[in-house]
Amino acid sequence: MTSRKLAGAALAALASFAVLTGCASSDTASTGHDMSTVKAPDPQQAGHNQADVTFAQGMIPHHEQALTMAKLVDDRTRNAKVVDLAARIQKAQDPEIQQLNGLLKGWGVAPSGEHSGHGSASGMMTEEDLTKLGQAKDAAFDKQWLEMMVEHHEGALEMAKTALQQGSNAEVKALAQKVIDGQQAEITEMRALLG
Repeated sequence: MTSRKLAGAALAALASFAVLTGCASSDTASTGHDMSTVKAPDPQQAGHNQADVTFAQGMIPHHEQALTMAKLVDDRTRNAKVVDLAARIQKAQDPEIQQLNGLLKGWGVAPSGEHSGHGSASGMMTEEDLTKLGQAKDAAFDKQWLEMMVEHHEGALEMAKTALQQGSNAEVKALAQKVIDGQQAEITEMRALLG
């Protein structure tokens, strides 16, 4: 081979080597995609489905209505057992509302908004029911409040059971089980108070 041909071959080999080593150090070598801008998934974004979102969006107004009902107790009854139960409901459900709001925020999902009509869906009381309850006093109030709260809790149990069966988020499932355990015990207690 002549020196000119040898120099040409060496230059071509060197150029090929440079191109190959340049590609090998690039993030696009194996996939053809620039991986430098790909981010790891947000842990709160991963691992949830529509059943988890539905549970969170539905349980927030449901719990808020339970808090509204519980706050009526102090001014309308002297029954220490009803007063104690209402206080425990408030203590349990307010942090759960905060937890559910946090999940929705982490998922980039808005709360479902106000349920102005309420109604029988998931044990929700109507505005008329709440007005009637707010006008009752003493034993009449206790009876209405306990009956309405049993119905309300039964709605929460339905929602929580659906989340356990259809949800995928571990935090939602743990909260759903907590709701079931706590509210089933409260239903038993309220039925005993009703006699």
